[in-house]
Amino acid sequence: MELSDANLQTLTEYLKKTLDPDPAIRRPAEKFLESVEGSQNYPLLLLTLLEKSQENVIKVCASVTFKNYIKRNWRIVEDEPNKICESDRIAIKANIVPLMLSSPEQIQKQLSDAISIIGREDFPQKWPDLLTEMVNRFQSGDFHVINGVLRTAHSLFKRYRHEFKSNELWTEIKLVLDAFALPLTNLFKATIELCSTHANDASALKVLFSSLILIAKLFYSLNFQDLPEFFEDNMETWMTNFHSLLTLDNKLLQTDDEEEAGLLELLKSQICDNAALYAQKYDEEFQPYLPRFVTAIWNLLVTTGQEVKYDLLVSNAIQFLASVCERPHYKHLFEDQNTLTSICEKVIVPNMEFRAADEEAFEDNSEEYIRRDLEGSDIDTRRRAACDLVRGLCKFFEGPVTGIFSGYVNSMLQEYAKNPSVNWKHKDAAIYLVTSLASKAQTQKHGITQANELVNLTEFFVNHIQPDLKSASVNEFPVLKADGIKYIMIFRNQVPKEQLLVSIPLLINHLQAESIVVHTYAAHALERLFTMRGTNNTTLITAAEMAPFVEVLLTNLFKALTLPGSSENEYIMKAIMRSFSLLQESIIPYIPSVITQLTQKLLAVSKNPSKPHFNHYMFESICLSIRITCKANPDAVGSFEEALFLVFTEILQNDVQEFIPYVFQVMSLLLEMHKNEIPSSYMALFPHLLQPVLWERTGNIPPLVRLLQAYLERGANTIASAAADKIPGLLGVFQKLIASKANDHQGFYLLNSIIEHMPPESVDQYRKQIFILLFQRLQNSKTTKFIKSFLVFINLYCIKYGALALQEIFDSIQPKMFGMVLEKIIIPEIQKVSGQVEKKICAVGITKILTECPPMMDTEYTKLWTPLLQALIGLFELPEDDTIPDEEHFIDIEDTPGYQTAFSQLAFAGKKEHDPVGQMVNNPRIHLAQSLHKLSTACPGRVPSMLSTSLNAEALQYLQGYLQAASVTLL
Repeated sequence: MELSDANLQTLTEYLKKTLDPDPAIRRPAEKFLESVEGSQNYPLLLLTLLEKSQENVIKVCASVTFKNYIKRNWRIVEDEPNKICESDRIAIKANIVPLMLSSPEQIQKQLSDAISIIGREDFPQKWPDLLTEMVNRFQSGDFHVINGVLRTAHSLFKRYRHEFKSNELWTEIKLVLDAFALPLTNLFKATIELCSTHANDASALKVLFSSLILIAKLFYSLNFQDLPEFFEDNMETWMTNFHSLLTLDNKLLQTDDEEEAGLLELLKSQICDNAALYAQKYDEEFQPYLPRFVTAIWNLLVTTGQEVKYDLLVSNAIQFLASVCERPHYKHLFEDQNTLTSICEKVIVPNMEFRAADEEAFEDNSEEYIRRDLEGSDIDTRRRAACDLVRGLCKFFEGPVTGIFSGYVNSMLQEYAKNPSVNWKHKDAAIYLVTSLASKAQTQKHGITQANELVNLTEFFVNHIQPDLKSASVNEFPVLKADGIKYIMIFRNQVPKEQLLVSIPLLINHLQAESIVVHTYAAHALERLFTMRGTNNTTLITAAEMAPFVEVLLTNLFKALTLPGSSENEYIMKAIMRSFSLLQESIIPYIPSVITQLTQKLLAVSKNPSKPHFNHYMFESICLSIRITCKANPDAVGSFEEALFLVFTEILQNDVQEFIPYVFQVMSLLLEMHKNEIPSSYMALFPHLLQPVLWERTGNIPPLVRLLQAYLERGANTIASAAADKIPGLLGVFQKLIASKANDHQGFYLLNSIIEHMPPESVDQYRKQIFILLFQRLQNSKTTKFIKSFLVFINLYCIKYGALALQEIFDSIQPKMFGMVLEKIIIPEIQKVSGQVEKKICAVGITKILTECPPMMDTEYTKLWTPLLQALIGLFELPEDDTIPDEEHFIDIEDTPGYQTAFSQLAFAGKKEHDPVGQMVNNPRIHLAQSLHKLSTACPGRVPSMLSTSLNAEALQYLQGYLQAASVTLL
């Protein structure tokens, strides 16, 4: 694409269409942009548009499109084409920083993100001048520009907070500190001075405080991995200023908004974070400053109101106290009973109260409420912070703290009892307090794993939780109902099983509650209870114990999906999946109605898939329905195909990318259920599965390979007779996969199925070419993963076609090639093969080479006979060699750049491990002994003499053991 006005005009029109609400206009425009994004100059056209377009909406749209384009394409993935040409890369890096700094804030943010994505790949090696270019802009004095630089630096450096320590990381951080720490400190001091100069100018203060927030965030990132020498030497400057900013109160910076945190709150929150980092990690160096920070933060907590805008500040301030009180040598600060009482009274209890804002979120923004409360994304809520502080204090003062709070809990419950409808919030706070007091250690998977011995959880459950859940109406006091259900969920390991069994019908009943939070919690609690382990690795709650509730459970779960706000509720769908898995054949009578509801749901959500977890559990539930039913009645597979194929066809025709990998997995499961031939409905689809476009998407590869394997297992003869013209296409897929380091193992899965199942004559003409392709790949890039797969393949080939055929095909490619493969690959590398079935295939294949290949006995290959036997005994007896050469960086199969539907494996569509030599050989060691015996009968005297001359003593001893076990001798 040329940088021409005509192209800019075309691009503008298509970008406009991508904003159209009508999918008939929007989709083709998105497809067009997708089709041209590989062209040279495309990113430069976008940058030109966002700089020069007269329409603001186009500028913003171009900036978002550009950022997403960079996100998808900038990373260079080995074995895959470079998606952005070098000249475009150079031009982008040359222009993007000045362009970002001169753009309005909305666009600046998008370009800043794009710079950090490029920086993650190219900085510092391929973009050495980025830092200098940025630091030089600090001199400009223009805070719009300075904030642009700070924002970009923040998005570049914030990854230091969660990267693993490594030499590369240290080198990069050192480089950044050398160039950035001093200018940042000078900018910090200058900005603080400007704040006093402009103390009465509201608009100037807003810009300056935005800079201070970013500077404070950068401080956190640069200090996170270790305490840099520069910051240790300049601690006085930073900490004194941080402290004075904590105590600052400027009326001009106060906001009227009760919801949105203002600049002052955001800055103080970040400073609390910075102080907590130093108190936790560098407490020795931070010691002199700690007392004044504790005082300042304590005063902050006692004087800050209950409004939502202070939530982040208060929670970070409490987290600071929590991190300090857990350190043994700050213990003395909290020892006094009055201090503890004061903390409990003034900080913990007030911040555990359920406020009007929480009530509003509970009712009107339930999804966000659930995410924060259930999934622990409530890191910055007051309640979570107060709860962490209770846990921190309990570390050294469990007795006194429990004592103080027990008093509070009792008085709160008494208040509630006086007038439940008015005072229900008191009970809510009491439950929350008990929960935070009792829980010492918690995991998502098991709930509470360690509890405070001083709290009687079962008694509290029976007296205060169950009555709420047993009340006649599921809709009154929804917050208390949710608290009660959450209590069961959290303390499921502490409450005795009989109480859990009493709770199950109550939870099933609450699936009908109108409140989204209540019916979601009920579904989640059931799902968690169903996964608890009992004795002997079985589930704690058995299918027999659930028998009386099966019908009402399934009815209420599916009904809950029709409640307003829950049509795609992932917790309900996960509970459906878990119920199927627990109840097994008890669900069969309900399957006809269940599968109808699931397919209707599938059809509805396929129009616009937006909830990945919901979709995943829905497909898992479909797989379970198929598995459970067809296990009892294999012929039922046809009725599932009838129910599902219409929807599947629609998904494939409309190219619903998110669902296609799932559809292939379900189809594999169905096809594997067929016993004999492939039904014609599948054969009609076969040619479409070989289309290159399907194989372009990484997420499609594993399920497509599995589906093709199912075709080969069930219908190799049909393919050979009715679709022989498609065999080159099938091998084309193999060729594409084998060329990629990330997917070569998938290529081998496919190839092994072709060799194992296709009639020999149908692949005869292609065999030599297959081997040549494999040798070319071996020469170009020999990785451990490839070698392992290659060894399994040649041994499978040997089992299928015979050892002589293997020797002949190698030697037809190049004379003496067979010997080279034995000497350079099989003998030295066989130890690397892992996996029961894989090892067995190799053992049987090598046994065939040793005992059924005449050239091994009387040509120059004979010298390799004993080393090969020695290697086979090693495969049986030595530990697996799992070393990987140093230069071979680990290729992460899932690690694909940008947003692509990554492959999500369906657990309940799992494939049984297939053993191609299962029928033929049970014990490979005994098989080796029997085969050697047979060989020695054919040529008496040869085998023992070969063994005695060059097999080492230990291997010989093992071999004697095999011969004894097989009751044979060598002649």
